[in-house]
Amino acid sequence: MTNSEQSPNQQLKQNNKTPDGGSSPDPRLRFGPLDVFIMGLLFFSLINFANFGQSSSPEVPYSQFKQQLREGNIASVVIRGDRITGNFESSVNDAIAFTTTFPPLEDRDLFPLLEEQDVEVVVRSDEQPTWVLILINLLPWMLIIGLFLMASRALRGKAGGGLPGGGMFSFTRSKARLSQKEDIKVSYDDIAGLSHAKQDLGEIIDFLKHPEKFRAIGAHIPKGILMIGPPGTGKTLLAKATAFEAGVPFFSITGSEFVEMFVGVGASRVRDMFTEARKVAPALIFIDEIDSVGRARSNIGIGNDEREQTLNQILAEMDGFNADEAVVVLAATNRPDILDTALTRPGRFDRKVVLDLPQREARLDILKVHSRKVPMAEDVDLDQIAAGTVGFSGADLANLINEAALLAARDGNTTVGNSHLERARDKVVLGEKRESILSTAEKQRTAYHEAGHALTAYHMPHADALRKVSIIPRGMALGYTEQTPKEDKTSYGQHYLEDRIAIMLGGRSAEKLVYDEVSSGAANDLQQATRLARHMVTEWGMNEKLGALSFEHPEQSYPNQEFPLHKDYSEHTAEMIDEEVRKLVSENEARALATLREHRQQLDQIAAALLEKETISDTDIEALLGPKTKASA
Repeated sequence: MTNSEQSPNQQLKQNNKTPDGGSSPDPRLRFGPLDVFIMGLLFFSLINFANFGQSSSPEVPYSQFKQQLREGNIASVVIRGDRITGNFESSVNDAIAFTTTFPPLEDRDLFPLLEEQDVEVVVRSDEQPTWVLILINLLPWMLIIGLFLMASRALRGKAGGGLPGGGMFSFTRSKARLSQKEDIKVSYDDIAGLSHAKQDLGEIIDFLKHPEKFRAIGAHIPKGILMIGPPGTGKTLLAKATAFEAGVPFFSITGSEFVEMFVGVGASRVRDMFTEARKVAPALIFIDEIDSVGRARSNIGIGNDEREQTLNQILAEMDGFNADEAVVVLAATNRPDILDTALTRPGRFDRKVVLDLPQREARLDILKVHSRKVPMAEDVDLDQIAAGTVGFSGADLANLINEAALLAARDGNTTVGNSHLERARDKVVLGEKRESILSTAEKQRTAYHEAGHALTAYHMPHADALRKVSIIPRGMALGYTEQTPKEDKTSYGQHYLEDRIAIMLGGRSAEKLVYDEVSSGAANDLQQATRLARHMVTEWGMNEKLGALSFEHPEQSYPNQEFPLHKDYSEHTAEMIDEEVRKLVSENEARALATLREHRQQLDQIAAALLEKETISDTDIEALLGPKTKASA
């Protein structure tokens, strides 16, 4: 899974190969006759301008000049305006020549004294020579033209990629990176999971390979395919692999690269990108993070003109495809709810491919792919790691393997063991370990807090299995209680969610039971419990008073509006929602507190074990409390 896209600089280096295989100098580093002339002209102009009107002779006071004149030590003088230059008969302070300036008042004794001392006097006009006047008038324009030409050459190398057609205004050209099949090193075999997405895109690959087969039967391939999925699920990787499998040129760009501060630049870049793709058709265009330019246009008169012009141009270009143009546009987003409806209608991005977070089998396959180049120890159990990484994306799993390899290298091992994978998993999920900053009393309170979470989870009938409990500070948390579901879930029952709220409030309930007070350490637990309860009441209809109704938040009700207009329920209903949320949280807090009171001795046992070991596993908890009975399972 190497990123084999080449920048324009890399493409240029490949194009500058000599016949014997060597590399010729980068053409952007060559200086032509015009460059040499401009630089030389600028250099000598600046030197002449800086030195004009100045003499290399040392400046002497006028009084000293008069004194030397009276002593007969002045050989000759040249008078120009208020400046006097000349030579001494004998050196003064190791200087033969001198320069001085007339005083503001007229000196009537100077010329008689010069005649008396028989000094050679030359008087010159104060006017500037013609060539100097021309140079002074032309120098600013020469500097402006020279700087303009040099800036144009620099921008041609930067924005134009050193390729023909670059120039001062080449920033309006597309920034899409072009990759050929031989440049892409990712195939479908390198991507684990995503079987449904690969199947949906297989038809596109067949069309790009054999477009005549579809044209013969009168079928029209979708102009655009929108890949939807959370970050890290492999949207960009799948787009590259699709281009590799189809064997066509691959243009890739992110939505934000279209938009600049100048209005119209984004639309121009869109036109240029589609023009280049049509020239090399069949081709594949990939626009990543299309929501940055495809956000729904506002209907209340407030919006981003440049972004909307760019979006309009994308829509116009996709409408401009005809049946004979084998150009397919792939786009990726994790925010399909904010896309403009004109972008997702049939004829534009009319096919949607959903990439979900990988399930357990897919996670195992992804771990196997990423562990190919990493030496694994015999004790590694990837199936166990896959089971404990619920909610991980493909990118998260790749990062997990890399973090484990870094930990193994730090420990001086030549292979990655199961302990390294477990430590890497904790680091990815919870953050790096922090030095303990807790006093003895705070550590004991934290132990009871986490013991409250663990014991509540142990006795709740619909809770996930306990995996690990720790009071070692990680990230922003002073401790953590980890649960692992036996299988991946896509929907959650009401009893399971109520148990989740009770478990979240188990730590706070333990503090209340043991210390007869609560602390600020339960702030995050309260946030999560309240948020979950509000979802249950407003979106999932899990309450008796309001019933099977959905009350979405104004921002959720109007995802396509830049500003929400109004709530779709009254203030009285909002009060009822708040009341039901409060009731749901309070009832489950009471359940957690009652469970802890009933099993107070077990709470003390878990807290003592945490104070002793700092981290205890599910087997340690089972050894303390015994296996779960069927009644509490």
